[in-house]
Formats: sequence, C-alpha cells, structure tokens
Amino acid sequence: MRNTGELISRFREQGRKVAPQRELVFRILENNSLHPTAESVYMTAVRTMPTISLKTVYQVLNDLRDLREIQAIEVGGGALRFASGIGVPRSKRQGFSIDAVEVVFRGVCVRCKRTSESAHNE
Repeated sequence: MRNTGELISRFREQGRKVAPQRELVFRILENNSLHPTAESVYMTAVRTMPTISLKTVYQVLNDLRDLREIQAIEVGGGALRFASGIGVPRSKRQGFSIDAVEVVFRGVCVRCKRTSESAHNE
C-alpha cells in the first residue's frame, strides 16, 4: 500500500475528499502487516478520534479496496481482513488474470499439539 501522503494525493486525483477520519485510517494501515479487520482498525482509530464511526472505517477500507490499494481477505468466521501487497508474481500467473486472492492457514498451536499428543499416548 502507498504511504499516507501518496494515498491522500491519489484520493484527491480521483475527486474524493480526504477528511481527517480518512487520513487517520490511512495512517493506521501504513506499514501494518497484521492484516487487520475493520473492527480492529476502528478500535485503534477511536483512541485518537472518539467520534469516528465503524461505518466510516468500513467506507474508507472499501474505497481503498476499490482503488486496489488493499485487498479484502476472507478468513472464515465471517470476518474480513484487509491487506496490501498480496498477489501472485507475474512470472507465476501462467497467463491467468487474477481477480481475487484468498489465503488460508490452518494449524494447531504448540500447546494444543502437546495436549493432543499427551492424550493419544495415555
């Protein structure tokens, strides 16, 4: 994703207003590698700007998605996470035009794995 200044310029070039709420969401997402949900962005934003609404956060995230600055990733359980920089390198696309990206990791934490192994050994 572009930095906050570049996003502000891009939004203005598109004829979109850049309100303080929008700029705050840009700053929260900048260099964020955690792939946050809208709710987690909202919880961070509300600490700085108590009047910001979850609806506004969703709108900013959707606007960024529409401009292909971020991607919405379905991770199961109904929660969307928002990320940038996810994609298939051109050399690996084999002629395909990629419309959407979905990333799923499934596993067991170390503690649960040990508990499961202990139960099987008894």
